[in-house]
Amino acid sequence: MITLLVGTNRPGSNTRKVAAQIESIYGGLKSPVRVLDLAQLPAEIFAPASYGEKPKAFQPFADAILQASGLHVVTPEYNGGIPGVLKYFIDMLPFPESFEHRPVCFTGVAAGIWGALRPVEQLQAIFGYRNAYLYPERVFLPGIGKLLDANGRLTDPDLLERLKNQADGFVTFTERLQGVKLRGEK
Repeated sequence: MITLLVGTNRPGSNTRKVAAQIESIYGGLKSPVRVLDLAQLPAEIFAPASYGEKPKAFQPFADAILQASGLHVVTPEYNGGIPGVLKYFIDMLPFPESFEHRPVCFTGVAAGIWGALRPVEQLQAIFGYRNAYLYPERVFLPGIGKLLDANGRLTDPDLLERLKNQADGFVTFTERLQGVKLRGEK
């Protein structure tokens, strides 16, 4: 199973809207996907005591990472970097097993012209440090406010094709590295 991580807890985020379309793309590939939305994090994870002992309500989030064959991170750009909640989430996960030898893929979402290039590069450094297998095909969505229609959906066929190619390639990458089958019958 691919875990699709929505890398922000901002209500109504464009990142979540893009992630919903990526989820649909995986569905079209007949590949199982689980969405892990940081907006759903339990409030008690933010207590300082969580560094020592994780609250029980956090376990499903850790399990979604630990049980994933691959991880697809959709991140926005906040002030030229990754959202603080995404970094905190990474820090709360078990070390080293959360990302050790786990395939990881990145999609960047930003209002600016670079489409979250900086946060994706920051995440590549973090996940590389954690010995993840980095899928090289990244997709950047610059000027996201102009790319979404009134229903919050991407309509540009070229961007949708890039996202489909990314997901398709990532499934193949994950299957080969993990020795699992992630596609149903086409």
